[in-house]
Amino acid sequence: MLSQSVYTLVNQQNGNLSFKLFEFDNNSYFDHIQRNNYFTLIFITSGEGLARVDMCDYSFQENTLFAFYPYQPFMLLSKGTLTGIAIQFHHDFFCIYRHHKEIANNGLLFNNIYEQPFVCINKSCKKTILNLIEQIANELKDEEFRKDEVLVSYVKILLVMATRIKLEQQTLQDADNTNSKQHFLIQNLKNAIEDNFRLKHSASDYADILNLTPVSLARITKNHFNKTPSDLITERIIIEAKRELYLTDKTIKEIAWELGYEDEYYFSRVFKGKTDISPQFYRDTIGFNRGAS
Repeated sequence: MLSQSVYTLVNQQNGNLSFKLFEFDNNSYFDHIQRNNYFTLIFITSGEGLARVDMCDYSFQENTLFAFYPYQPFMLLSKGTLTGIAIQFHHDFFCIYRHHKEIANNGLLFNNIYEQPFVCINKSCKKTILNLIEQIANELKDEEFRKDEVLVSYVKILLVMATRIKLEQQTLQDADNTNSKQHFLIQNLKNAIEDNFRLKHSASDYADILNLTPVSLARITKNHFNKTPSDLITERIIIEAKRELYLTDKTIKEIAWELGYEDEYYFSRVFKGKTDISPQFYRDTIGFNRGAS
């Protein structure tokens, strides 16, 4: 596929790695928990196994495209040989938060607490994606003027393609579930969380909104998301906190207050409990004024 196994681009301003493309022919890269401070796309070209993401397990096969956001914990446990291509890029290279309107994937491809963190690619789309990856590799090989701008364009195209495929798959799944009572409950739960996560933090609040018992709500979220209601609520809060830490210069106390926490230290403990890092460390490594893209 690629003429060499690893291609990189370094940020000339700070010397940090901003973009990396590499091919792998075994699972040694991802067979232990990853918590990277960059976005990661992994395209499995052959092999199968189990992906452990945010403490949830997902089966996967070849032609699967994973999308992981910074500091999201994941590992891939393969059944036999695993081959594929990985693309990793830093916020400084391309910020999903800044460009989500252009590519319409923020909250769909990345940072999606309601859906599985991958897309299944068909044969025709696989060929297009591999051709696009080859173009990215060629651009990284050559010492051309403003190659970062060209690479960003390729990344946008790749993300738009993946988002379109995921939207199509979701539409087909929704059509299959049109007459399902649980489908409507799930959608109502998503809407309730989106409308209220800044003010309502307990599972019982959402059980009341949906006219369910807390036990019934817990059973539904376990069956559909393999998560508790509290997991969904907290993960949605953390996503919003990350956006604020990255895109604004608000203090952590201000962000905590806007997300319904009077005690900023308690908020910091909640954030660290989900991400393994503090809000300040997140800001220092990929936060406000770091992403100029």
